[in-house]
Amino acid sequence: MSQQGSSGSMSGLSEQEAKEFHKVFVASFLGFTAVAAVAHLLAWIWRPWGI
Repeated sequence: MSQQGSSGSMSGLSEQEAKEFHKVFVASFLGFTAVAAVAHLLAWIWRPWGI
């Protein structure tokens, strides 16, 4: 069996590091989603694809 280390985390990150990574991940995801939503809106305005 594999050892998980002293922190008990499969990733090897400490709790603080994991929280920091999560913050960056969520911010990046929201930014990407916002850019995609604006791109879809602009494409809809340019050439509506029907309802």
